Parts: sequence; structure tokens; C-alpha cells
Amino acid sequence: MKDYIEERVIKTAEYIVENGATVRAAAKVFGTSKSTTHKDLIERLPHINRELSAQVNHILAVNKAERHIRGGQATCLKYQQQRLLHKV
Repeated sequence: MKDYIEERVIKTAEYIVENGATVRAAAKVFGTSKSTTHKDLIERLPHINRELSAQVNHILAVNKAERHIRGGQATCLKYQQQRLLHKV
């Protein structure tokens, strides 16, 4: 594997562990696609650093379990903002 890919994978994984970030948020920070970020974390990271991979997998599992809640919160906020705009 190329050195710059390994470096990107490790930096992305460390960012997710430090911030509890989602794949989407990490992809945005590092300027990669969600697909590339996910592949880095799921396929490449276990070959580079197993311990870091376990930490990332735990955070990704938590994020996956909470995503329906975040989606509901985003929808609620959207409609609250729409109501405020129509009252004015």
C-alpha cells in the first residue's frame, strides 16, 4: 500500500476516535468521498493498525445505532425553521 494512503487512513481513524465523528464528517474534513473514507476504515485500517481499527469500529457502531435519532432531530429542526419563516 502506498505511504500516502496509509497516512490518510491513520489520520482519518485518529480523527474519528478523538472526535467521535461520523464517516460523513471525517470525509468532509479530509476532502475524500464517503465511500473512500468507509473503505479506508473498514478494509485498509485492520491491515495497518488492528487496535485503532477496533476503536473506530466501536465508534462507527455507536453512530450507526444513533443515526435514526439524528435524522429525526434534523427533520424536527427543519420544520421548526419553516414554521418560524412563515410566521414572519
